Amino acid sequence: MSISQDSKGDILLVDDTPDNLRLLSTMLTEQQYEVRSVKSGAAALMGVQGQQPDLILLDINMPGMNGYEVCQRLKENSVTSEIPVIFISALNEVFDKVKAFSAGGVDYISKPFQVEEVLVRVENQLSRRRLQLQLQKALEHERALNQRIEELAALEERNRIARDIHDSLGHALVALNIQIESVLTLWQDNELDEAHELLVEAKQLGSDALKSVRQSVAAIRSDPLQGKSLETAIATLAKDFQHTTGIIPDYQIQLSRPLSNQTNTVVYRIVQEGLTNICKHAGATAVQIHLQSIDSHTSLVLQDNGKGFSIDANRSGFGLQGMRERVVGLGGTLDIASEPGKGCRISVSLPEE
Repeated sequence: MSISQDSKGDILLVDDTPDNLRLLSTMLTEQQYEVRSVKSGAAALMGVQGQQPDLILLDINMPGMNGYEVCQRLKENSVTSEIPVIFISALNEVFDKVKAFSAGGVDYISKPFQVEEVLVRVENQLSRRRLQLQLQKALEHERALNQRIEELAALEERNRIARDIHDSLGHALVALNIQIESVLTLWQDNELDEAHELLVEAKQLGSDALKSVRQSVAAIRSDPLQGKSLETAIATLAKDFQHTTGIIPDYQIQLSRPLSNQTNTVVYRIVQEGLTNICKHAGATAVQIHLQSIDSHTSLVLQDNGKGFSIDANRSGFGLQGMRERVVGLGGTLDIASEPGKGCRISVSLPEE
């Protein structure tokens, strides 16, 4: 709202009768409102373009362009459509309330003016206007915060992926380089059989490194679900896991409400990493995925009956650190239960956003 420090609001008066303008102007100025007056609808439309008032008091019966037409023009303009309009009518004039409100008016005042009525109706609309603007600012601030949160989450995701590339791909390439150096040495010593074996291992290391690169590139995508629903995306992961291992995961999804994009991404990534780890390391024959809404939280459980591992020895291995970072980033909790020979159970609880 365009209000000076000492003003309670900027009001535009539109009436072709000078006496009415003087009376209303004096009445409102004495109450510390800033008041501007014009005598025609055309002048009003020009005046609001230069400086938007907080409220318009608009006479209905004016020559040329009447109040209904002026109000309709104001509401059709996106710049002025939110300015509240109070119509002014005389008791002996025909006042079509339905037409007035259909044109966009929010209230009306009858002549002759009653000071208390005018002030109450004016302040009521200005208060509503202030609250409306405060709400708009709050929503804009919230949108800005949400955008910043998404940007930070994307940055954290890329940093995590960079660490993953460094750890997995870096180690694979170092091992590949060592293998090739050994092959060259054996080749010079004419130990061809052993050199051939090392070349086979080197080729496998190269394939593993290439696969790691492809997985990392896929992970960098802004939308890992690629427009799919979370249920469909998890079903696809389960199908891929079955194709790779021959194991059909038992997955159950019971969500009572849609999840945010951030929560969808975290849940998808954890299921993806968990299934990858089971495929590589667990030697499992059964896998369960349970996702459900519980009170104000989203619960995810990923469990296998594989060989398990010692938690103390693997707190940051097998992608577990990446899982923790994602969950903590949303204010959730992650618990891992595993022992050698007893499988692994990953439990995640994410708060409702």
